[in-house]
Amino acid sequence: MKKRICIIHTGGTIGMIKTTNGYAPKKGFMKQALSTIQELNSEEMPFYDYIEYDPLLDSSDVSVKEWVKIAKDIKEKYHMYDGFVILHGTDTMAYTASALSFMLDGLSKPVILTGSQIPLSEIRNDGRDNIITALLIAANYNIPEVCLYFGSKLMRGNRATKISSDHLIAFDSPNYPFLAEIGVNIEVKNKLVRPTKGDFKVRTFDKRQIAVLKIFPGIQWEVFESIMTSHLRGFVIEALGAGNLPKADHILEGLLKRAKENDTIIVVCTQCLKGSAVIGQYEASSTLSQAGAVSGYDMTVEAAVTKLDYLLSLYDDVETVKRLMETNLRGELTK
Repeated sequence: MKKRICIIHTGGTIGMIKTTNGYAPKKGFMKQALSTIQELNSEEMPFYDYIEYDPLLDSSDVSVKEWVKIAKDIKEKYHMYDGFVILHGTDTMAYTASALSFMLDGLSKPVILTGSQIPLSEIRNDGRDNIITALLIAANYNIPEVCLYFGSKLMRGNRATKISSDHLIAFDSPNYPFLAEIGVNIEVKNKLVRPTKGDFKVRTFDKRQIAVLKIFPGIQWEVFESIMTSHLRGFVIEALGAGNLPKADHILEGLLKRAKENDTIIVVCTQCLKGSAVIGQYEASSTLSQAGAVSGYDMTVEAAVTKLDYLLSLYDDVETVKRLMETNLRGELTK
């Protein structure tokens, strides 16, 4: 029997048309565009149903509210389909993929995010192949994970990050191999795919106050004093190298002390595209260790932010959140 896939269109470049103000989503365009792709009628292709969100969003406007909506829609339709393909803008696609990987627990079927750098409304575009291949993978391969497919590569969603704003190879998985590479054949690396664990359930989360800080030479720490309040629940630091900070001054020490007093959880990631942040490896990270910060290891910033938000929504105990931030929950880190 032919498999059945649910396509959820959230917006993004793939379904945009050119306007006087630049590319913008257009209601109904994607459904019409899909009907013109003859390959989707092939016997090799699965049946698909199409859901279009209203309003369609540029992915820069996608946040927790939309992540929760996608997760709830998948839950509602989970037993009706063999897999899900989510059409999404590229700018925050890795954030959405990471968030869904934590919310969709016990997946037993593929959930694949894809989109394009060039809209389907243009003669030359990358959206057509991304849609066709994402549908084929979702229908024919046992990959029970939230994935991101783009430019002939299938990645674990919480390992992906956007690396280019204008190249067709827009995403990479710097610290974990691709789950599949697509050339003449679709080559799935089954040993890298996480098996289903437990029954399927959706664990949604709320928007918590989380800040992200990228360290740079000569950083003026006093600029950040105003945000280090008791309302700030989490603080993700993109540190230098393996988790290092410039030599601490009294302002930084005060900020870290205040964070500890407020039970603000500090997660340290690396700015490097590849590699891992491990607090305590160098003396330059000792102030973070003393402040009770936790290592982000080789998590992407996208995974660290969404995982922290997810855990803060589930647990009130700070030590539990810290412990789980350093625990591999969905294949998001190597430890």
